Amino acid sequence: MRVVAVLGYSRNGDRVLHPICADRVAHAERIASGAAAVVLSGWARRHAPAGEAELMGAAWQRGDVPIVLDRSAQSTAENATAVANLARSLGAAEVVVVTSRWHARRARALVQAALRGSAIRVSVSSPEGRRAPLLFARELACSVAVPRQVRRLRRIAA
Repeated sequence: MRVVAVLGYSRNGDRVLHPICADRVAHAERIASGAAAVVLSGWARRHAPAGEAELMGAAWQRGDVPIVLDRSAQSTAENATAVANLARSLGAAEVVVVTSRWHARRARALVQAALRGSAIRVSVSSPEGRRAPLLFARELACSVAVPRQVRRLRRIAA
């Protein structure tokens, strides 16, 4: 059984689905056939009228795959924890994480850490398109925290 997990993206105060996040949702719709569920994970930033999960849910076009809204995740590590918990509860054999290419390596590492001790496979699928040099640079800066986040997630998952 496969679960597809879409990680949200927004900027402070976004009132509509950010184009990066819209690309992720559209990509997930293309690969969701046969999935047990699709998790749309993301929170509402301060002053935003709706969270990433709600905005992604409103954009979701497929009625043949159940969606689960995770409104709690405020970071990639929290996305990973929520996705891992849901995958375990559904008895998933695989999680396909949908995120942008510049974010894929860190997202995969954190989901794998959150799933420590399980046999659930993790893969990443990214939409084509948008090159984001500034976001890639931001991601490089965030990668410094990955070892600490992985250790923390492994302790939680143990």
